[in-house]
Amino acid sequence: MIVHVWRRAVAAKAGRVVVATDSEAIRRVVEAAGGEVAMTQASHQTGSDRIFEAVMALDPDRRHDVIVNLQGDLPTLAPHLVGVCIAPLADRATHIATLAAKITLAEERENPNVVKVVGTPLKVLRRQCEVLRALYFTRASAPYGDGPLYHHIGIYAYRREVLERFVALPPSALERRERLEQLRALEAGMRIDVAIVETVPLGVDTPADLERVRQLLRWG
Repeated sequence: MIVHVWRRAVAAKAGRVVVATDSEAIRRVVEAAGGEVAMTQASHQTGSDRIFEAVMALDPDRRHDVIVNLQGDLPTLAPHLVGVCIAPLADRATHIATLAAKITLAEERENPNVVKVVGTPLKVLRRQCEVLRALYFTRASAPYGDGPLYHHIGIYAYRREVLERFVALPPSALERRERLEQLRALEAGMRIDVAIVETVPLGVDTPADLERVRQLLRWG
């Protein structure tokens, strides 16, 4: 699964691609496929912490000012979505960018493994994508009332200085309650913009998800 994600990241042609991990098994598999690996501590509590350790080791001269965190459980991510995720950072007021898609399956509305974005639409459309300014992320069904719900997709683009600030902050109250690290950024006053895309890549949270991915990749 990790190799599939790595290949899609490479196909995005957005820059240097490195797999950050504390697993020797993952290191061996990725390097056998031709990928670059950064070994990190096993004690990290969030993906952002792991990414930051890797960035500091790989780029001590700070040549890169945008960092993309693509989580390893999205093996069906379309490569072009990496660029779509980065695009909102063209607005210097945006600290972090991510993706979401409208929920179309009724069962996803109440599924706590499907994280929802609550946001307000921005007037400016970037690259023909609707963009929301995130107000909240939740595992609950929200917001209440008529209108679309948005399924958050686990990819983030950070300005480097924002990532550095983020990992220096302690976990926030809402982050601990919802088990969603992006709430730490919102509680600290950071702006997260969300580009709305047409499809949700299948994330692997359960053994059933893994089997669905295997079948999709086999058929594809």
